[in-house]
Order: sequence, then C-alpha cells, then structure tokens
Amino acid sequence: MPRVDPAELEIFKNLFHAAAEEMGAGLRRSAFSPNIKERRDYSCAVFDGKGRVVAMGDHMPVHLGSMPMSVAAALEALELEPGSIAMLNDPYAGGTHLPDITLVMPVWAQDVGASSARPKAERRSALQDAPAPGPCSTSSPHRCWRFGQIVRACRQL
Repeated sequence: MPRVDPAELEIFKNLFHAAAEEMGAGLRRSAFSPNIKERRDYSCAVFDGKGRVVAMGDHMPVHLGSMPMSVAAALEALELEPGSIAMLNDPYAGGTHLPDITLVMPVWAQDVGASSARPKAERRSALQDAPAPGPCSTSSPHRCWRFGQIVRACRQL
C-alpha cells in the first residue's frame, strides 16, 4: 500500500467535505419546498467510482446512513453515462421512506467515472394516500402504499 502524506490527506478530506456541503447549500438555496428550505430535510455526499463513501455533508443522519445502499442499488441497476442521473426512493434499496428521493449523478474526469455526487431530499407528493408519519420499510411493507409510489432505480436524462 502506498504511503499517504498526512497533510495531503487532510487537504483532500476537507475538499471533498466542502463539495458535499456546497451541494447541500445549493440544494437549499434553489429549493421551493419548505421541507428543504426551512426544515433542511436533505443530505449530500460524494462517492468514488465504485460507490464507496468519500465524504458526507453535515446533514440528516438517517439519510447519510442509507446513502451507500442507494448508490450501490443505482450503480447495480443502471450504467450511468456522462450527463445522466439515477433517481430512486425504493425502501428495499437504501431508501428511508418514499417521500425521500435519491439522485445519483456520476462525475467524469477524462472519460472515466471518477465519483458520484448524491443528494437526497424530502418531497411531498399528490400521489400519497394520506400523511404517513412512520417509516415505510422492509419490516412494514404493507404500509408502503400509503406513502406514494416506489421508484426503482431509473435514469433521468
């Protein structure tokens, strides 16, 4: 294993953390939803080309814990190309509950998928049957229909 310079490691750690934080700040500034703008119900992170966590912003812990599973599901289901974005909310593939939509976007460097940026944010939908405060999870799949529609990993162009 190559020797890592501690100063260089700290610089890159802070660069990637700042990128995740800036993603969150941009999402919040551009949001219309009070869930994102006021409640700050969102999270952002940076992953490497294999879907491993590089840095996470200081956002919602419940989102941050499920991020690696969502990214893995998106990378397994789709072949992401430059300019494409994967979208999912599947509670069986790293989703927290159906109103939380996950977007996975590859970042390319010299025609190589270098990393992926991933925001996750709350949205409310007219597709919901009723407000459902509890989680839609694999332990209670019969309740999932009340939250809205499950979106398996799909490509958004």
